[in-house]
Amino acid sequence: MSKHDQLQDLVAAALAEARKRGTDVADLPLTAIATAAGVSRSTLLRRLGGSRGALDEAVRQSGVDPGGRPPVRERAIEATAHLAAELGLGAVTLDAVAERAGCSLPSLHTVFEGRDGLLAAVYERFGPLTELEALAADPPEQLEDTVRELCHAVVTAFQREPRVIPALFADLFSRPDGPAAHAMRGYYPRLYHCLDRLLLPHVTAGRLREMPLPLLTHLLLGPILAHLLLRPVIGPTMGSDLPPVEEVCELFTETYLRALAQVQ
Repeated sequence: MSKHDQLQDLVAAALAEARKRGTDVADLPLTAIATAAGVSRSTLLRRLGGSRGALDEAVRQSGVDPGGRPPVRERAIEATAHLAAELGLGAVTLDAVAERAGCSLPSLHTVFEGRDGLLAAVYERFGPLTELEALAADPPEQLEDTVRELCHAVVTAFQREPRVIPALFADLFSRPDGPAAHAMRGYYPRLYHCLDRLLLPHVTAGRLREMPLPLLTHLLLGPILAHLLLRPVIGPTMGSDLPPVEEVCELFTETYLRALAQVQ
C-alpha cells in the first residue's frame, strides 16, 4: 500500500472515531486514532512522519475542518448553563445540550456519565465553590472579614453569567429530590469542608457562638440568598429605595456579627 493510501486510511479512521465521540479530529488523542486505524501508536507516528500535522492537513484536504474547538466537556457545560439560565432546569435535556453544544449524545454520556454528572459539573463551574475553596485555602484572620467574604462569594456566584444559580434554587425549592438535588450531592461535602475551615476556628477561639455548622451557615448565608433570589422581583417596585448589593452585604455582615459574635 502506498503512503498516500495509508494516509487516507488514517484520515477515514480519524473521521469515523471523531463522529463516534462527537468531537473534532483535532481533539482526538493519537492513541485513539491508532486504535481506530488498527495500528500501534508508533506505527501511526511513523506513517505521519513523526507528528500529527500531516494528518490534520490530509483531513483538511478531504473537505473537513480538523477542528480545534473547545472539548466536548467545555462546550456542554456552557450549553447547559445557557439553557438553564434562559429556560429553566426543566429545559436541560441531554438532547437539547447535544444540539446546542454541537456534539453527540454518546459523547455526553461518556464525558459526564449522564445528566446528573453534567449538572454537577455546571454547578461546580458557576456556583460559589471556586471562590469558597480559594477563601478556605487562605482564610482571613478576622471574623468580620470572613463573614463579609462569604457573603461576597455568594453574590459573585449569583451574578455570574449565565445565571445558573437562580435556576438551581428554583429547582431545589420546587423538587427537593429533583435533578438539582441529585446533582449536588457530591457538591455538599466540599462546600461544608470549606465552611468548616472558615467558621469553626472562630468557634474554637471563642469569637463565634458555638452551634452546629449547618445552623451557623444558614444564619450567615440564608439572608443574602433570600435577598438575591427576591431582588429581581422587588427591585422594579422599590427602585432607588433598594440598597446596592454591596451595601446589603455590609448590613448582613453587621447583623450576623451582632447576633453570633462573642465578646472578647
